[in-house]
Amino acid sequence: MTLGVLLGIVLSCLFLLSLWRQNSERRKLPPGPTPLPIIGNILQVDLKDISKSLKNLSKVYGPVFTLYLGRKPAVVLYGYEAVKEALIDNGEEFAGRGSIPVFDKINKGLGIVFSNGRNWKAMRRFSLMALRNFGMGKRSIEDRVQEEARCLVEELRKTNAPCDPTFILGCAPCNVICSIVFQNRFDYKDKDFLNLMNNLNKNVEILSTPWIQICNNFPAIIDYLPGRHRELLENFTFLKHYFLAKMIKHQESLDINNPRDFIDCFLIKMEQEKNNPKTEFTCENLIFSAGDLFAAGTETTSTTLRYSLLLLLKHPEVTAKVQKEIDHVIGRHRSPSMQDRSHMPYTDAVLHEIQRYIDLLPTSLPHAVTCDIKFRNYLIPKGTTIIASLSSVLHDNKEFPNPERFDPGHFLDENGKFKKSDYFFPFSTGKRICVGEGLARMELFLFLTTILQNFNLKSPVDLEDLDTSPVNNGFVSVPPEFQICFTPI
Repeated sequence: MTLGVLLGIVLSCLFLLSLWRQNSERRKLPPGPTPLPIIGNILQVDLKDISKSLKNLSKVYGPVFTLYLGRKPAVVLYGYEAVKEALIDNGEEFAGRGSIPVFDKINKGLGIVFSNGRNWKAMRRFSLMALRNFGMGKRSIEDRVQEEARCLVEELRKTNAPCDPTFILGCAPCNVICSIVFQNRFDYKDKDFLNLMNNLNKNVEILSTPWIQICNNFPAIIDYLPGRHRELLENFTFLKHYFLAKMIKHQESLDINNPRDFIDCFLIKMEQEKNNPKTEFTCENLIFSAGDLFAAGTETTSTTLRYSLLLLLKHPEVTAKVQKEIDHVIGRHRSPSMQDRSHMPYTDAVLHEIQRYIDLLPTSLPHAVTCDIKFRNYLIPKGTTIIASLSSVLHDNKEFPNPERFDPGHFLDENGKFKKSDYFFPFSTGKRICVGEGLARMELFLFLTTILQNFNLKSPVDLEDLDTSPVNNGFVSVPPEFQICFTPI
C-alpha cells in the first residue's frame, strides 16, 4: 500500500468520524440548517449583514435554532420571548461569555467583558461600583459629562464649514472615560490623546469587517495567515503598554486615603488583597479592565452620537420639536442636567428611538451556558455559544409598528407622555447587560441636548440624498460618512 493511499484512507476516516460526531451532537440541539464539514453553515450567513441571515433562518427553523459557525455549534435566540426566557428567566445559566477567538488571543480571559466565572463577577462588581462614583473624589460622573459637553460645544463652534463629525464626537466620550480612569481629560489636539483615539477608531473599523467574522469562526487563521487581524493584535498591544504606563505612574503617586480615579481604586484593592493567593485583583486584570472600559465606553457611544446627528439631520421636524422642548424646560442660559430628562418626554422618546432604530450591536456579544441546561425541550451542553439577536427584539413589528421607520412615537402614548417598552434591549439584558449602560444613557442625553441647545443642524446635501443605512451590520452597525454644518443659535 502506497503512502498516498494510506493517507487518503486516514483522511477519509477522520472525515467520516467528524460527520458522525456532528450528527450525534445535532440530535440533542435545536434544529437548524445542515452544516458542511469543517466550514459549518458559514456559506448560509451573510457576514456583512448577519441580522438579515438570522431573520431568514428563523422563518424556517423557529425562534431557537442551531447554527454551525465553523465546526462548533451556536444556539441562536430570535425574538423577544426566546431572548427573555434565556437571558432573564434563566439568567444565571446563560451568563457565560461565548468564545471570541480574536479577543481570547488578546485578553486571555481577563478584564470585564470577555471573562467568566469568579473573575468576571469580581471585575464587574468592582467596575459598577467605580462607575457609580464610590471612592473617586468629590466630582460626580454627571459633573464630568457636563464639563465635556461644554468642551464639545466649544470645539463645534470652530467648525465654520461643513465637516465630518466623526473625530470630534469620538473625543467627547473618550475624554469622559479618561476622566474616570486617569482622572484628567485631554485637549482634543493632545498628541497622546490623538494616538489613543486613532487606535480605538481603527479597532472598531477592523472588528466590523467580515474578515474578523471569518477569523473568529476559523481561529487557526489568527496564528497562521496574514490579514487585518494582525493589525488588530498590534493595536491591542499598544493599548496594553499604554495602560501599563498609566498604572506605573499611578503607583508612584498613590495616596490610599485620597483615590483620584478608577486606577487608584483598583490599586488600593490590590493592596488590600495582596495576601490572598486567589485574588482577581492583579496588574493584568487592571490593564484589561481599563481597556474594556475604553473599548466599551468610547466607540459605542461615539457611534451612537454620530448616528443620532445623521438621523436628526434627516428628520428636521423631530429636531425642531426637541429644540422646542429644550427651550421650554432648560432654556439657553444653563447646562442641561439629568434631572431635566423626566420633564422632557419627547426628547426621551427620540433618544430611545435612535437607539432602537440604529440597532448598534445586532447580535450583542456571544453568551455561553454555564452548565448543561434543558431549554424548550432541547439539551444545550455546558459551554455552548449562545447568540441573542437584539435586532429581532428592537425591530419587533408587533411592539414597534413599521420598525424600519424612524418614529419617536414608538415611545410615546396617546397623551404624548413617554412610554417604556420591555423590548428596549440596546445594551443587551440579563446578567451580562452592559456595565456602562447608565453612563452611556447620561452621555447621550447631555451631549445631544447641549448640542441642540447651542446649534441648528444643517445638511450641505439635499435631505433626500442622506442615507441612514449602516455601512456595516456585523459586529457593530456603523453609519455612513456624512457632512454636517453646526450653526450657532
